[in-house]
Amino acid sequence: MLRIEHLVKTYGDKRAVDDLSLQIEPGEVCGFIGHNGAGKTTTIKSICGILAFDSGDITVAGKSVREDPIGVKREIAYIPDNPNLYDFLSGIKYLNFIADVYGVSASMRQERIRTYAERLEITNDLAENIAAYSHGMKQKLAIISALIHDPKLIIMDEPFIGLDPKAARALKEIMAEKCSEGCSVFFSTHILEVAERLCSKVAIIKSGRLVAHGEMDVVRGDSSLETIFFELEGENE
Repeated sequence: MLRIEHLVKTYGDKRAVDDLSLQIEPGEVCGFIGHNGAGKTTTIKSICGILAFDSGDITVAGKSVREDPIGVKREIAYIPDNPNLYDFLSGIKYLNFIADVYGVSASMRQERIRTYAERLEITNDLAENIAAYSHGMKQKLAIISALIHDPKLIIMDEPFIGLDPKAARALKEIMAEKCSEGCSVFFSTHILEVAERLCSKVAIIKSGRLVAHGEMDVVRGDSSLETIFFELEGENE
C-alpha cells in the first residue's frame, strides 16, 4: 500500500529525514515512533505531497508522489495534529466541500457524515461555524472529512491529542474496521503505550534515520533498542 524508498529531506545543512525506506501492507496499522523532532512529521508531509523531498520516491497503491501527486491524494487521507480548517464555514458545509472535492455522491456523503458524526458525537455541532469549535471538535471534524472519500491509506500525525476518551476509543474502533476492509493506517506518536496497544507493526525513527521496523513484539524484544525505548518511556513520564 505504502512504499517509501531512500527518502531524503534536508533543511539547509540538516537532514531531517536520512535515507528512509519503509513498506506498509494493506490491512496494517503501523505506528511511527520517535521523539519530537525525530523526523516523523517531515516524513508524513512528504508522503502527502505537502513537502517536496530531495531524493528517493514514495508510492501509494502503486502511484508515485513525484509523478502522480493528484492520484496519490485520491488514495490517502491526512489528519494533522493541529488541523487548519475554514473557520468561516459551518461543520456541515466544510464536510460537503471536501466531499465535492473528492466527487463523493450525495447519498454516500450523507451516510458517511451521519455515521461518523454520531460515533464521534459531533452531530449537533455541525450547524455551527468552525470558528466556535474547540480543538477537540476540530479534530473530530478533520477525522470525518478524512474518511468521507473512503481512502486506501489513512495517515495521522499524533491523532489522539485533543480527543476526549470516548472519541479516542471511537477512532481506534474506526481504524480497526478500516483495516479489516483492506485499508492501511500509518500514524505518528511519541507515546509508546499507544503504539503497543494499537499497532500490528511499528517503525522507529531517530534523528531522521529509521532504526527499526517490524512487528511490535519483535521490535520490543530487540536488546539493541533498549536505550531508545527507555528514552521514549522517560519522555512520556
